[in-house]
Amino acid sequence: MLKSLMNTVQCVIFALLSGHAAAETILTPPIANSNDQYCLDMLRLALGYSEKKFTIETQALPEKTLPRVISELESGQLQVMWTASDKNKEQQLLPVRIPLFKGMFGYRVFIINRHNQSKFDQIKTLDALRNEISFGQGRTWADTEILKAANLNVVTTLRFAGLMHMVEAGRFDAFPRGIHEPWSELTAFSSLELAVEKNILLVYKMPFYFFVSNSNKQLHIVIEQGLNQAIADGSFDKLFFGNEAVKNALANANLKGRRIFEIANPNLSVETPVGRSELWLDVSSL
Repeated sequence: MLKSLMNTVQCVIFALLSGHAAAETILTPPIANSNDQYCLDMLRLALGYSEKKFTIETQALPEKTLPRVISELESGQLQVMWTASDKNKEQQLLPVRIPLFKGMFGYRVFIINRHNQSKFDQIKTLDALRNEISFGQGRTWADTEILKAANLNVVTTLRFAGLMHMVEAGRFDAFPRGIHEPWSELTAFSSLELAVEKNILLVYKMPFYFFVSNSNKQLHIVIEQGLNQAIADGSFDKLFFGNEAVKNALANANLKGRRIFEIANPNLSVETPVGRSELWLDVSSL
């Protein structure tokens, strides 16, 4: 009897220890570009501060539309996603309100047909930008509503690759990208007649967050606490400024030499941490 009891106790202890040691699997969207890889690296950094162990797995599937990724997050097929934020997304999902790119998505340069630079050389005012330039955007992107609210002429489609081909073909004049994005994108589409426009910087406040489902509050806490610890000890900025896309942007974008056109973001949540200066890139200090 005593031997049987001891065996039972040992089994319980083993089960408890095994459960404690087991890592929770976090499934993320597919890694389709350098932004996704950066976000995956930032997620690893944040989760690394937790006493709980996590294993991150990415879906080995083609690029998906944003509505599908959101649907899979809500249904539990994914545990975390990342995207530019707006009020609607923050009501539908649970955001970790720490901008992963320090607001760089709100500093926009344009991918254009390389033979059309002269058209942009003539743009000196925001009104001229409204009247003479058309812009391509993803149909469901947060930026699309921002540009439309500023009375800019916007053409939309669902997939990223389509936008690159459309701007080359003259379906619209400019494809706005965060200042860290176009350099690698032009390399990926090197067969197209594309270039980064040289003179204009479109600016608005645009956070890019991790999101989890509303039912996954514990993971939200773990990611938020981890990111705040990384900010406090300098690891966040080390990863950010060490990113090749960020380094290329700061080296190549000529930010101080551009004409700045600033527009409002009407979809910015009132809970956006605009008062935490350490979370945002200050271009004027570069």
